Amino acid sequence: MDTISTSKPRRGRPPKDPRAHGDTRETLIRAGLELLTSQGFAATGLDSVLKLAGIPKGSFYHYFDSKEAFGRALMDAYDAYFCAMLDRWLLDDTRPALERLAAFVDNAKTGMARYDYTRGCLVGNLGLEVGVLPDDYRIRLEDALQGWQTRVRACLGEAQQEGRIAQNADLDALAAFFWIGWEGAVLRARVVRDAAPLQTFFQGFVAGLGSAASAQ
Repeated sequence: MDTISTSKPRRGRPPKDPRAHGDTRETLIRAGLELLTSQGFAATGLDSVLKLAGIPKGSFYHYFDSKEAFGRALMDAYDAYFCAMLDRWLLDDTRPALERLAAFVDNAKTGMARYDYTRGCLVGNLGLEVGVLPDDYRIRLEDALQGWQTRVRACLGEAQQEGRIAQNADLDALAAFFWIGWEGAVLRARVVRDAAPLQTFFQGFVAGLGSAASAQ
């Protein structure tokens, strides 16, 4: 996550309690994540973040130099959260590999329904605005997607060992295809406010894997 150099003067008065210092920063991060999974970066003003977090503007600038620095911290936090969630499902060796991927999908469906499909993927939302965002945002977004792709690729590798995917299948391409399709399915689910696009995509993805294995 981004930090502010101690050599620069900081605006705002930091909390005296170190725990409060961390809590304030985390409160800002949580508020930012809530807003940026619901709307775009350009549409998210700092006043909205501060109102949701219940924190004065002076305190914000003690932790972040700018809205752009805040956005970088949010990308880091969301990526860490999402990687942990993927690991929770995809590394569960008590079930077959493709069942793990299905469990991730079911969890995502439940999560989107909980917020009435008003919240989606922060990386996907920022990706829609990438042309007007700082150039390093594009690199950070791609790095996050590559990390998620690596996790799915490993899961597909286990499915291949289980005979669910053809031995000559291109697992890198399949993992890339999963995330390209998944981000589109999340967007469509928000449009229709229903989990059907997520299920349609995943059923098609798994059906393709089965066809490849049977054709071997």
